[in-house]
Amino acid sequence: MPRRRGAPPVPRLTWDGRCDPQEVAAAVLSPLAEVFPGGAGFPSERQLILGDNLAVMASLLPAYENRFDLIYADPPFLTGKAYRARVGRGEDSRAPLGWQTADGYSDQWASPAAYLAMLEPRLRAMHRLLSPSGSLYLHLDWHASAYARLLLDEIFGQDRLLNEIAWVYHGPSPVQRAFNRKHDTLLVYTKSDAYTFNAEAVRQPYDPATVRTFSGSARAGFGKVPDLERGKVPEDWWYFPVVARLHHERTGYPTQKPEALLTRVIAASSPPGGLVGDFFCGSGTALIAAERLGRSWIGCDAHPLAFGVTHRRLLLHGSCRPYLLETSLQESVNGLEVCASLERDCSGMAVHLQGVRTRSSDAPDREPVEVWEVDWDYDGCLFRSRAQAARAWRSPTLADQLTCRQLSPAGNKVAVRAYDRLGRVGTAVMAD
Repeated sequence: MPRRRGAPPVPRLTWDGRCDPQEVAAAVLSPLAEVFPGGAGFPSERQLILGDNLAVMASLLPAYENRFDLIYADPPFLTGKAYRARVGRGEDSRAPLGWQTADGYSDQWASPAAYLAMLEPRLRAMHRLLSPSGSLYLHLDWHASAYARLLLDEIFGQDRLLNEIAWVYHGPSPVQRAFNRKHDTLLVYTKSDAYTFNAEAVRQPYDPATVRTFSGSARAGFGKVPDLERGKVPEDWWYFPVVARLHHERTGYPTQKPEALLTRVIAASSPPGGLVGDFFCGSGTALIAAERLGRSWIGCDAHPLAFGVTHRRLLLHGSCRPYLLETSLQESVNGLEVCASLERDCSGMAVHLQGVRTRSSDAPDREPVEVWEVDWDYDGCLFRSRAQAARAWRSPTLADQLTCRQLSPAGNKVAVRAYDRLGRVGTAVMAD
């Protein structure tokens, strides 16, 4: 990138096979559903996308270049591991050998060069999507954060590093020949000097020891007297507990981040009503935090299981605004045969879910179903989810009936869609 006047040259990270930035073919996004958890409304800028994030970001650039107020990125960490997701229910959280699991995501790479070749063009796309007042929070750990900082210095400029935040936490560790590695790093870069930072939104109380010190000594603080009632802006090290085995937020998706962490990020670095992006969204924590804070959001993941978990989590939120589901991987979202029946009387319509069948099953079974939805007036093109049932985390129960008290014209089509615990989807269409 061009040097700023008077700025020192930026070191450039090199690796075998690194080449100049290339244009990326944009994904062709197909709408899967408009979801209306509260009934009326239109999805607007709340989108959950299934697809490769590099191609998805390329598809967003014509409409969203320079528009995102905040992008949070939690990519693979270069750990060399393949992560499993918990998909069972009623299991003993203290006995991991008995858990039912499925493929979560792979963090295995042929070499560090292969990892950096994946990361670099995605960081460049995020830079283009950020607004002039926008910020990027890149979440990594000791495996790759040093490499990523050099890339971000090159893309954003060395003087655009705002913070290097350490998220510290406790937990068991097998490490015996070194200090336990118990922190992640969030590298915060801004697009310009005119970045958003809402200090008042993230203030926290002073430590009781600090309050006692200033209350008991007029000489404390070397003449500086803090506003103890107002509280302080947090330091650049944050303690939040991890999403542990018994944590109430736990979805079973691997490496899930706590809502409190993302709430602080979004509250600090996006304006009210602003647009937040997460293109490695995993279990959807950033989208949930953005929704709670009244921000618009666009999230993306390439794994159907992550897509399904995030969709379920949004429905379980309780007061989620309407949103749009899209995909560039249409072939990855099929795989279930949905079995349901429709009843109609003078008071309205009711759909009863018998279950789903897969290639390995003969009889319909509701046990694998985690979410199912109904479009009461299906037009044959876009599924509009007007009623939903989502199984609460670790719950054995799921509603088997959804009703509509508003009669539609006779002869319309009713569509039923179901998601199983692996993220597979199926749709059944019934004539009324």
